[in-house]
Amino acid sequence: MTSVLAKGKPHRLKTGAEFKASLEDGRRLWVNGNRLGSVMDDPALAAGVNVLASMFDDQFSAEHADATTCVDPASGTVVSRAWQIPRTCDDLRERRKMIEYTSLKTGGTFGRPPDLAPAIVVGLYALLPVFKAKRSALDGCRPDFAENIERYLAYGRDNNLTAAESLAGPQADRSSPKAGWESLLRVKSIERGGIRVSGAKTVGSVAAQANEIFFTNLGSHQETPPEACIWGAIPVNAEGIKLISREMVSHPGADPFDHPIAGLGEEADQFIIFDNVFVPAERIFNLGDPDAMRYYGPVCVFAHWHVLTRLAVKAELFVGAGQLVLDVLGTGRIPAVQAMLGELIEYAQTLRAFIYAAEAQARLTEGGVMAPDAGMLTAGRLYSIRHYPHIVHILQEMCGQGLVMRFGKAAFDNPDIGHALRELLAGHGASAMEKERLMNFIWDMTTGALAGRVALFENVNASPAPRLRARLFEEVKRDAFVGQVKKLAGLA
Repeated sequence: MTSVLAKGKPHRLKTGAEFKASLEDGRRLWVNGNRLGSVMDDPALAAGVNVLASMFDDQFSAEHADATTCVDPASGTVVSRAWQIPRTCDDLRERRKMIEYTSLKTGGTFGRPPDLAPAIVVGLYALLPVFKAKRSALDGCRPDFAENIERYLAYGRDNNLTAAESLAGPQADRSSPKAGWESLLRVKSIERGGIRVSGAKTVGSVAAQANEIFFTNLGSHQETPPEACIWGAIPVNAEGIKLISREMVSHPGADPFDHPIAGLGEEADQFIIFDNVFVPAERIFNLGDPDAMRYYGPVCVFAHWHVLTRLAVKAELFVGAGQLVLDVLGTGRIPAVQAMLGELIEYAQTLRAFIYAAEAQARLTEGGVMAPDAGMLTAGRLYSIRHYPHIVHILQEMCGQGLVMRFGKAAFDNPDIGHALRELLAGHGASAMEKERLMNFIWDMTTGALAGRVALFENVNASPAPRLRARLFEEVKRDAFVGQVKKLAGLA
C-alpha cells in the first residue's frame, strides 16, 4: 500500500507499535481487584488496544489515509484528522470521514475511539475568545486559559495523542445538591506552577488504553463550588492517578466465527481516583470560574456530533444486517417483515438527516471554527436514545429463533454432529454456517453482554431524555416562530 511516508510527506503520526509502546508508562490499573503490570495483561483490554493500534496503522494505508489524516495548514505536515480544526462546512464533512471510519472499525461499540476526546479540545479552541477573557478565580494560580488551550491542541496534534474524556462524578448521595460534593474532583491546594486535585471521576471510557485524561465536572454552574470548577488534562500515568476497571463483558480471543464483534475486546470504563494529583498550570483550561462551566454544551458540540454520527453508522449496520436476515431466511416478501426493515431504515435515515441538517446549519464560532448546529444534534441524540431499544428489539424479532439457537464453530466442526447442523439449518441461498455467522454478528451487536453494556452506555452517555429536552429549550431560538404566529394571528 502507498503510505504518506512513501510519498515523502513529513508527518506527526504514530504507528500502532508506537501507540502500544506509549501505554507502557507505569500506569496504575486494577482489573477484578488485581493490579496489572501492563494494560496488555488483561485479555479484553489488550484486544481493545490491538484494535486501537490498527487504527494508528491505518493512517499509513492508501485505503484509510484520507479518512484518518489531513495536512495541517500551518505546518504542511500530515497529522491525524482527529485534531483537525474545521473552518468550513467542507472541513466538517471531511472530518466526519474519520468518525465514520472509527465507528465502522468497531461496529460502533467503542464510544470513545481516538478521535472523540480531541473533539472536545477543538470545542474549547472554538470558544478561544471566551476563555481568553476569563481568569482564575482562585488566588495563587492564574493560568492563561486561551494560551493553554492553543498549546494543548498543538501538543495533542503533534504527538498523535489519544485521550479519555471523563466528565461525570461518582454516583453518590443525591438527596440534595450538595450531598455528593465530597467525592467531586476539586482543588485541594495551590502550589508553585500548578494545583493539586483530589476526588474521583467515573465512566472514564478508554482511560486504561489512552495517553491522557481530559476532565471537568458536569452539573449546574450555580451549584458547583469554585474549587470544583475546573477543566484540565493530565497523563494517565500521573502520580496519584488510580484506574479501577469495571467488569469485562467481551470475548477476547474468541473465534471470529462465534464472536466477530465481542472478540475484538472493548474499551473498559474506569473509575478514576485522583489522590492529590498535581496539574501543571499550563494544563488548566478553567479554574474556579462557575460561569465557564456553563459552556459545557457549546464546547462539547463536536463530541455530540461525533456521538450522533457513530449512532447513524451503527443504525446503517442494523439495516444491512436486517436485509441479510431477510435474504438468508427468505422472508423478504412478507409484508410484516418488510415493515420491520422499513422501521430500521426510517431510524437510520432520520439520524443521517439530523447530522446533515446540523452541518448545513453550521456557524462560525467566536474562535472562527465551523460548528454544527447544537439544536439539531440534541434533537437527533434525543431521537436516537428514545428509539434505540426498540430498533434493537425489531432486529432481534426479525431473527426469530436464529439468535436463540446458536451452536458455535466447534459444534459445526464436530464430526458426530456437525453434518446434521449443516444439513438441517441451511438458509435460503446460504449455508447453515453462513446463516449462523450472521446471527453471531447480530448477537454481538444486540443481545450479548457487550451489546448490553453498549446499550446502557448509549443511554447514559446521551444524558436522560428530560435533560436533553431542557437543552433543546435553551439551544433552539424560537423568536422567528413566535413572530410568524403573531403575524398570522393578528397579534403583531
